[in-house]
Amino acid sequence: MINFGHETEELEFKKSTSEMHDAMKDIVAILNKHEKGILYFGVAPNGDVKGLQVVESTLLDVSRVIYESIKPQIYPQIQKVTIDGCDIIEVKFSGRNKPYSAYGKYYIRVADESRELTPAELKEMMVASEYSERWEQFKTPYTIRDIDESALKDFYNRAIACGRLPDDGYDAEKLLNKLGLLKNGNLNNAGYVLFGNNGPVTLKMAVFASDEKLTFLDINRTEDNIFRLVDIALTYIKRNIRWRAEIGSVTREEIPEIPLRALREIVINSFAHAEYGTGSQHEIDIHPGKVGIYNPGTFPSEFSPEDFATKNLSSIIRNELIAKVLYICHDIESFGSGFKRVYALCNAENVPCSYEKTPIGFSFIFLRNDPNAQRNVSESEQNVSVALSKTEKAVYQLLKLQPNLTRKELAIEISKTIKTVQRALDGLKNKGLIARVGNTRTGYWKILDDDIDSRGKI
Repeated sequence: MINFGHETEELEFKKSTSEMHDAMKDIVAILNKHEKGILYFGVAPNGDVKGLQVVESTLLDVSRVIYESIKPQIYPQIQKVTIDGCDIIEVKFSGRNKPYSAYGKYYIRVADESRELTPAELKEMMVASEYSERWEQFKTPYTIRDIDESALKDFYNRAIACGRLPDDGYDAEKLLNKLGLLKNGNLNNAGYVLFGNNGPVTLKMAVFASDEKLTFLDINRTEDNIFRLVDIALTYIKRNIRWRAEIGSVTREEIPEIPLRALREIVINSFAHAEYGTGSQHEIDIHPGKVGIYNPGTFPSEFSPEDFATKNLSSIIRNELIAKVLYICHDIESFGSGFKRVYALCNAENVPCSYEKTPIGFSFIFLRNDPNAQRNVSESEQNVSVALSKTEKAVYQLLKLQPNLTRKELAIEISKTIKTVQRALDGLKNKGLIARVGNTRTGYWKILDDDIDSRGKI
């Protein structure tokens, strides 16, 4: 018997067309979450292909029910598919005009289940849909003369260097058109906030005397484009967090209290997923006990950052054009993996992190360790069989997520040299925790022991 596997957030099975009513709910739930999906009639919930009798009128009935039940109108591909002698119906659907309803009610996909949206969730989705449809593509009065030429050139060079843009020779107008940032000779909103030369985005940065926003020790307000503000934000954070020195036999290495790659991921995430055009501003708040990175825009999901780090969830992108440009220049490594990377890096360095959702914004928080605190080590910890250095632990955690990472990519991720990464890889191999499968160019790292705890020991 053929088996299709498990239902997912974008895949639904129905044993027969007698489940048509529930099928409509599932279709709109998937559309409201992912804007595309597939539903099969004739497949059991466990994925077993059961088959059903399919005649021409059967396909017409499915099409009619979809037309009558789902609003706004969608135009699915409906066809009979024969698998191992069994006929089933395949319904492929897509649509970007969410929110969608079935029988007058609105649904959302959560794992392999569909549930009705709450009034608050429906309102948020409607606002977000209106925002995504209008804002990024809306034409501004600014032209190519209003771009930060040096920022655009820096973007081009970085995109060429990482291989995500062909080296066709720099031409500002050609490049902006290729990126979808010009509209009839004018910058659209996405192009303006990314590369505008007259301060399109506001960033407020402050250092506070306590964990409350009462007395500040330093405050800075900057207006610039997104491309520049990413580096401005990170420079400010690096200048105001604690660093320690690790001295080797011939080298001295400065180590930040919070992994720089994790900080960069969250800073970029805040610019990629913000709601622009509302007059709100981004914030970097540095307190004695925490570093907060504030994004003016609600978190675009009913899930939490921790859910995205621990579950196989598809990312929800509020600003597709902005995110695409940041991906091309390698600010965004890959879509949907940012929180996984942040949590892995922070766990490797024992840096706790949390988040706060508000009605108008979202903050990601890195908790700072007290430099004067002494950690008590239990006897059971002292007697563990293998202990890892912090670099080994960081490399190990990243390889668990992405076993195809190269030495250079690992070095970038943890802000170390390639030589330091190689020593960590050698250490992990010698301890029997990883092994190389295949050659250096096309191979990958195999995890041999997946039981390292949060202290970097097994």
